[in-house]
Amino acid sequence: QLHSDVDKGDGSIKYILSGEGASSIFIIDENTGDIHATKRLDREEQAYYTLRAQALDRLTNKPVEPESEFVIKIQDINDNEPKFLDGPYTAGVPEMSPVGTSVVQVTATDADDPTYGNSARVVYSILQGQPYFSVEPKTGVIKTALPNMDREAKDQYLLVIQAKDMVGQNGGLSGTTSVTVTLTDVNDNPPRFPRRSYQYNVPESLPVTSVVARIKAADADVGPNAEMEYKIVDGDGLGVFKISVDKETQEGIIIIQKELDFEAKTSYTLRIEAANMHVDPHFLTLGPFSDMTTVKIIVEDVDEPPVFTSRLYSMVVSEAAKVGTIIGTVAAHDPDASNSPVRYSIDRNTDLERYFNIDANSGVITTAKSLDRETNAVHNITVLAMESQNPAQIGRGYVAITILDINDNAPEFAMEYETTVCENAQPGQVIQKISAIDKDDPPNGHQFYFSLTAEAANNQNFTLQDNKDNTATVLTRRNGFRRQEQSVFYLPIFIVDSGSPSLSSTNTLTIRVCDCDADGIAQTCNAEAYILPAGLSTGALIAILACVLTLLVLVLLIVTMRRRKKEPLIFDEERDIRENIVRYDDEGGGEEDTEAFDMAALRNLNIIRDTKTRRDVTPEIQFLSRPTFKTIPDNVIFREFIWERLKEADVDPCAPPYDSLQTYAFEGNGSVAESLSSLDSISSNSDQNYDYLSDWGPRFKRLADMYGTGPDCLYS
Repeated sequence: QLHSDVDKGDGSIKYILSGEGASSIFIIDENTGDIHATKRLDREEQAYYTLRAQALDRLTNKPVEPESEFVIKIQDINDNEPKFLDGPYTAGVPEMSPVGTSVVQVTATDADDPTYGNSARVVYSILQGQPYFSVEPKTGVIKTALPNMDREAKDQYLLVIQAKDMVGQNGGLSGTTSVTVTLTDVNDNPPRFPRRSYQYNVPESLPVTSVVARIKAADADVGPNAEMEYKIVDGDGLGVFKISVDKETQEGIIIIQKELDFEAKTSYTLRIEAANMHVDPHFLTLGPFSDMTTVKIIVEDVDEPPVFTSRLYSMVVSEAAKVGTIIGTVAAHDPDASNSPVRYSIDRNTDLERYFNIDANSGVITTAKSLDRETNAVHNITVLAMESQNPAQIGRGYVAITILDINDNAPEFAMEYETTVCENAQPGQVIQKISAIDKDDPPNGHQFYFSLTAEAANNQNFTLQDNKDNTATVLTRRNGFRRQEQSVFYLPIFIVDSGSPSLSSTNTLTIRVCDCDADGIAQTCNAEAYILPAGLSTGALIAILACVLTLLVLVLLIVTMRRRKKEPLIFDEERDIRENIVRYDDEGGGEEDTEAFDMAALRNLNIIRDTKTRRDVTPEIQFLSRPTFKTIPDNVIFREFIWERLKEADVDPCAPPYDSLQTYAFEGNGSVAESLSSLDSISSNSDQNYDYLSDWGPRFKRLADMYGTGPDCLYS
């Protein structure tokens, strides 16, 4: 309540209120000065309100006292429960931890005023999780309450923690949260093999680096605490097998290091140790953290291919060796207990030219062809060894045959030389330096000797000087070379090698005479300018050749034209000769209809019928007898011939299904003069004498022999 000393209680003074919450939360009785709250107040929302009050004269509305300021403080009550703002919680603690090991601290917050009463004084307690864990009442620190908690037995616990205000007294408010505690692993479990011994069977043909078996020691720990290493500590297979660890599964992998051989050893025994890699010193009393087991490996017999005594055979043979020469011998045997006989052969994919043969029983390799080192200096062949009892078992051996060189190639020029000599060359001038090559490969290198052949040794134009370094120099002997006299010289050079026996060859050096400039550089070596006056020019030769070619073309054209004229006119199948098809909708009268056309043309055909042939191909020449029809006009004969051929074409199933051009060699049925052929006269009763044909010369000798009556007549 506000009251002014000026107020006499007569109602002349009124009170007004301003500031925080005035008129909305707080109101004042303007007559008495009593201040009232209009709604429920919450200290947690606002603990203080600052207001201003003033007393005014009711009539003049003027202040009778200065404005005064006052503060309204909200007194707290216990209306808020404790809250765990960070809950729920998760925490971890190592297994086997001692009692009292701190796990995690939980904190609850109470919104009430901590300075007024016990409304904000919180006490912690555990509702769920005993007897494994406990909590400090004042601090909220959770600790282990039991020793030797084993993760392998139970690895997770759920705790319920309560926070209660009013120092835990009755009537206080409370809140709860959950805490999930996980026991983390420690290396408290040593590895142990489930069995004290293992046995595995493996074939002897198993390749090196193959996996024989996988074994694993059990370890209840996880992560790094379960990591193990395996090693072979004893046994007769120390050098044959090795063991490694699979990082994912922690298994021990037994791998072959050397090839197995049933015939040499049938079984192996290994002592294998598994040990933890990370041992915790706090738990050494639970050890030892390693274990041992025995692994027995039984080798199974497998039918193996033959094995050669050497993986690579090196042999040498001279290229002069005759066919059938023995080069060397290979040997292989069956490694199995049966020791089956072995037969040998050469893989012809490695000896396509079949230079070598091998004895199937003894393995002796011989030459089958003449060898040439210059073609192939080394032959790499594969020899196959096959079991007689099981041909599917094939072993392979490799043979390198080196061909030894002999002197079987003569030396020759190292290149094709283009040698020139200037017309103004002086005696003793070098015009060419030559060298030689030889396909052979002597051990001490090549040594060549150069000289002119005997017939060229005394020539007056050029000489040869051997430089003793496998080269030679060609020099001039005279001056005054002239192209018009001789434009090309041929110099035979004799080359001998140093082989045993030595070989030689004669190589011809072509030397052209050229016109040179002042520096001795050839300008032109063409001798045409000097040759043309003695013969035809190039233009004349070209003209003559053009005329000859023109004549040949004309002859070919004439022959072609004559051949075309002789060819009969036949139907070209590539040309589609057909008429336009016109459709009519009227019908004929059939066979009884004789009014549409003249039937006389189809009757009384006085013509000899021949065998029907296709009319869309070239007809053959028909030699028919020609009876005389003197009483029938020519037009009737041809009309009958045409109608007959038309009928044949209509009923011919082989004729094309469209109109086609038909060509016939028919001239009629006869002539007034009858036949003029002399072929019929040979059988006639003619009395004519043909002996005069013998006097007409050799061109008529054939006719004279046919028709003559002499003693040499063919028909006498």
